[in-house]
Amino acid sequence: MNKKRKILFIIILVSLVACVLIFMKMRGGRGPAEVTREIKPAMGSMQVVISSTGTVYPKNRLEIKPPVNGRVEEILVKEGESVRTGQILAYMSSTERAALLDAASDQGEEKLKRWQKIYKAIPLRSPIKGEVIVATTQPGQTVSTADAVIVLSDQLIVRAQVDETDIGKIHLGQEAAITLDAYPDTKIKAKVDHIYYESQTVNNVIVYKVDLVPEDVPDFFRSGMSASVDFIVENKENTLILPVEAVQQDKGEDYVLLKQEGSIKPVKRVVKLGIAEGDNYEILSGITAADTILVMTNESVSPAADSNTGSNPFMPKFPKQKKN
Repeated sequence: MNKKRKILFIIILVSLVACVLIFMKMRGGRGPAEVTREIKPAMGSMQVVISSTGTVYPKNRLEIKPPVNGRVEEILVKEGESVRTGQILAYMSSTERAALLDAASDQGEEKLKRWQKIYKAIPLRSPIKGEVIVATTQPGQTVSTADAVIVLSDQLIVRAQVDETDIGKIHLGQEAAITLDAYPDTKIKAKVDHIYYESQTVNNVIVYKVDLVPEDVPDFFRSGMSASVDFIVENKENTLILPVEAVQQDKGEDYVLLKQEGSIKPVKRVVKLGIAEGDNYEILSGITAADTILVMTNESVSPAADSNTGSNPFMPKFPKQKKN
């Protein structure tokens, strides 16, 4: 009796283990399956760019300082205003004139006007054609010869920092695109105007400063704004483009799998690659836009994709109800 019980127990145990293994196998996913996808080469444009960061600066920053110590009497311009060469920006009084006018004002309006005509105020003129970027001095404020009453700029530029490994690809007149952090949706065309010869070390990286002049300076340009700069190293228009995943390598050669009409077996076709941008290659030769390229990819088949493996073998099955 005991022997029969032992045999029955072993049979039941083996059956349970077998059921569990079958259940776990059906629950698990299948291995990767090779999937063939067909694609067509596309015609388009490609660019190779060097990305950097920069800051908006005045190309020439000119501070207008008084010739003598004294007091500002009148400011005739405001920030953002364009000025011409020789234009009067402000009037000021020397220390002696300011003291004389203060004494005359105590003697009446007529006396003050008389001395204002006799003792003329000193005009501060613009030596350049440009734009007022700082005009914070107020009338009545005392100034010295070291104080800047007004600050002018002839043009706003972007000064970028380029890594030493990329500076060899930058040249004068090179095209670039500027994007201000404050206006990320607006791209501004620019050209390289100056490449500095002296390097700087920023965060243990050697960089060179590069000045870029915008083709058209927008009204929202402000000195000190942060910017992103893309230097256009190479630009290709109307060229043949193919995804990187479609190109394979063998023995130093680049090739693609070309579909043959009437045959399930693809042809190995050697191609010559040009520039690379992101996930795409430029194709110089080997195929045309009319060819069909086969791409082999590995994809995992999930259990839900197979109705036979997605059901539990230990659950009762019910007949499907017919839809009216």
